[in-house]
Amino acid sequence: MKKDRLFINTIRALAMDGVQKANSGHPGAPMGLAPVAYTLWKNNMKFNPNNPQWLNRDRFVLSNGHASMLIYSLLYTFGFDMTLEDLKNFRQIGSRCPGHPEFRAVPGVEMTTGPLGQGAATSVGFAIAEKWLAKKYNKDDIKLIDYKTFVIMGDGCMMEGISSEAASLAGHLKLNNLVWIYDHNKITIEGETNLAFTENVAQRFKAYGWKTYHVTDVNNLDALQAGFDLAIGDSDGPVLLIVDTNIGYGSPNLQDKEEAHGAPLGIEEIKKTKKYYGLDPETHFFVPDEMKDFRAEMEERGVQQEMDWNKLFDRYAATYPDEAKELLMIQNGQLPSEWDKDLEAFAADEKGLATRASGGKVLNRIAINIPWMIGGSADLAPSNKSRLEKFDSITAENFSGRNLHYGVREHAMGAITNGIALSKLQTFCATFFVFSDYMKPAIRMAAMMKLPVKYIFTHDSIGVGEDGPTHQPVEHLAALRSIPGLNVIRPCDANELQELWRWAMLQKEQPSAFVLTRQNLPTLDREKFASEKLAIKGGYVIKDVTGDKIDAIIIATGSEVSISMAAAEKLEADGLHVRVVSMPCQELYDSQDREYKESVLPSNITKRIAVEAASSFGWHKYTGIGENITIDCYGESGPAGELFKKFGFTAENIANKVKELV
Repeated sequence: MKKDRLFINTIRALAMDGVQKANSGHPGAPMGLAPVAYTLWKNNMKFNPNNPQWLNRDRFVLSNGHASMLIYSLLYTFGFDMTLEDLKNFRQIGSRCPGHPEFRAVPGVEMTTGPLGQGAATSVGFAIAEKWLAKKYNKDDIKLIDYKTFVIMGDGCMMEGISSEAASLAGHLKLNNLVWIYDHNKITIEGETNLAFTENVAQRFKAYGWKTYHVTDVNNLDALQAGFDLAIGDSDGPVLLIVDTNIGYGSPNLQDKEEAHGAPLGIEEIKKTKKYYGLDPETHFFVPDEMKDFRAEMEERGVQQEMDWNKLFDRYAATYPDEAKELLMIQNGQLPSEWDKDLEAFAADEKGLATRASGGKVLNRIAINIPWMIGGSADLAPSNKSRLEKFDSITAENFSGRNLHYGVREHAMGAITNGIALSKLQTFCATFFVFSDYMKPAIRMAAMMKLPVKYIFTHDSIGVGEDGPTHQPVEHLAALRSIPGLNVIRPCDANELQELWRWAMLQKEQPSAFVLTRQNLPTLDREKFASEKLAIKGGYVIKDVTGDKIDAIIIATGSEVSISMAAAEKLEADGLHVRVVSMPCQELYDSQDREYKESVLPSNITKRIAVEAASSFGWHKYTGIGENITIDCYGESGPAGELFKKFGFTAENIANKVKELV
């Protein structure tokens, strides 16, 4: 116990010193939480510091990511690939200890956190994935998958709505492999939490179907472990362990004050605090000699835990070779060899299909051959066409299904999908495009973590029609296109969509958003027009001029491509030579080499018009001084066809605009 307290105080001091050296950061929470995190990692979690990606490890998420010096100090203490020099470079350019924990930046960080609530919500995805993997791969004689997910979260995480959405779903699914540890230190940036937060959190979570336990003194290590015993031993559903901590614990002048939250304590205050801890006040980044042996002990323990599991896996592989092979493929991000064998071209059809409908067909053609693909919709699967038709729903009683019902919880859906992707399963989620606003922070996190999530956004424009401007996306394409690392795909027909789905499935480190129509689009005759195979270039000449002369270029996406092609035919009858470019994915087009882009949009052809039933924002980089037939206002309630006429998305109007330009 004496050694435990020494290490706990060392973690506290390392956090103080790291923040002080950086002259930036949040020392208070790590100081209060050190006993909680240390006890959790030492006594209650399984992990291997030498292999942080071991499949059956317990997951740990620091949802209140501003307390990042806590996890960095823990990683160092428990033998991960973290050095004192790394701790000393906290918050510096190129550091392995960035201001908030970043996935891929350092081994042992399970996900990027910082925006409060994201970590808590994403952890529900971790827990769902474990339940699904266990149901599919565990056998009566071999329990191969049995890990838990632990989350430390603060008052701010608890206040964010995303946490409530996720907690509600976790309770509904009875996720008894999930433990949230609520750091109830009662302090926020502005002062005491009772300025804005006085609810009974325990009662709220009981209403969600969670069990709740409470530890009032985290510095009583026996009481703290007793709390963990109750939380981890509970098998009825998810558990909330409320721990009362003191922000800035041990600081004689700043403990339990908002000043300890987000600023260095100051040299003199740190000295006084270290003296209170029984540490040398003059030594910075102090590590006791005993910690070397402790690190070695934790490494040895972790290696042994994984070795024991590997023996179990070897026995499993000998008895169930097909299942073992699948598990290894999942962990390596691989797809089955014939995953795309059912992707057959759609026949040319003037009436065609809504891309939401063809998208549903493509999704099912893909999912049928990828046994580890799961996903769902925010209560809109019939409208999104996102149900996997041959498979059951995931429920608390049956995790063998592959359709996940998220309910009307878009923000949590986005984060939970990230957790499933972080667990290496293939996954997707769906809603109306206008509601992508509700989940944009989670989409941004997926792009930042380079997760191959697939977003299905239907009802993509004023084509929604009678539902009116509240449900008609206008600015949303520009908003998503502004997210670095996200591929935003708005296909013009079923075959273009299928080729881009095929491409997206092969991307291991990029999320993709499919933006799809409610209304039918003609399936183009690809013997007459350019091959859909070119769609993976992001932009391509779908209808070219006869001869060498190009009077103008129309660039369009989605439902506006076929309208633009009709306009080009009208113009051709009038003696004008107009090229039509389909640009389903600006990000992909921008990634092509200069020669290819010049072949599609020759720099000497400045007469250009962009046609898209959305905001003009961003189109000028392609049209320059040309014209944009776009929407920079909100739509109206009315039939889709009438709205397209009113806002100028007709072949006649496009042709007239080209004539004016030429």
